[in-house]
Amino acid sequence: MPLGANKAAIMGVAGVSTADVVLLSDGAFSNQTTVSFTSELTSTYKEYIFAFYSINPATDNAVLQFNLSDDTSSHSYDLTKTSTVIQAELQEDHSSPFIKIMGGLDLANATGIQKLTEEIGNGADEAAAGFLQLFNPADTTYATHWMSTVTYYWSANGSFTTRTTGYANVTAAVTAIQFSMSSGNFDGEIKLWGVK
Repeated sequence: MPLGANKAAIMGVAGVSTADVVLLSDGAFSNQTTVSFTSELTSTYKEYIFAFYSINPATDNAVLQFNLSDDTSSHSYDLTKTSTVIQAELQEDHSSPFIKIMGGLDLANATGIQKLTEEIGNGADEAAAGFLQLFNPADTTYATHWMSTVTYYWSANGSFTTRTTGYANVTAAVTAIQFSMSSGNFDGEIKLWGVK
């Protein structure tokens, strides 16, 4: 279903008609090891927006992460990626605020999983929320870029926001994306929009 013009503007795609931003997937999940999108990434849309709601890990201190595939059948999630990560933190007692580059979370032309957060708490009131934008994954001329912003309740009782940007260093079409936690299963909801 298409989004209204106001929602499209809020999501950072102002100036488009209501038919240009379309909800492709709207699924809550529970106790999953991975959540994969294997058929939605096509040449129909130039941008895909994955929105995260109430992502709660079963294991304390788990990290939300993703990987990409250019396979059309086996979906081996191993594309070479380069990224940079910036993080802001504030404790509940207003101590130790900082903003810094997180060199331990980035990738340098590596096939590993890209981390979108640091340690998320698994308490009843602890979760993560945010979004990831994937740009023109069907393009076979240029690398596929992404950027994400995720805010979360840190396991040591603080508010973290992590901003990740990067690209898949391949010119093949990116056909699938998989989200997981660094340890254990997770609950939540991931909605997917396509932007023409």
